[in-house]
Amino acid sequence: QVHLVESGGGLVQAGGSLRLSCAASGSVFSMSIYKMGWYRQAPGKQRESVADITTGGSTNYADSVKGRFTISRDNGRKTVYLQMDNLKPEDTAVYYCNAFRWSTDANYWGQGTQVTVSS
Repeated sequence: QVHLVESGGGLVQAGGSLRLSCAASGSVFSMSIYKMGWYRQAPGKQRESVADITTGGSTNYADSVKGRFTISRDNGRKTVYLQMDNLKPEDTAVYYCNAFRWSTDANYWGQGTQVTVSS
């Protein structure tokens, strides 16, 4: 069984920063072979991709967060991070961690963490 647990969300003023963490657990889960990503879902909107990082360390970002957010991973700690700087009210959403493995279509989600940015 694989569990992803997000933490680090909260309330912050516009222009502030937060660092989200996603810790993976499961004795047979080897995070190094999974693409890891962060998604978010705002009220009344569809879930959208924010950032992802491949097994090789390549990163991709949504246009709306480029230059402000940074995704990173620590395979030894089975943890993926999302550093969010210069936050804007439109970044308010529930942020979800995702682990995906192409070869098996294995796909895991965390329970989400709320990020609220006040203006």
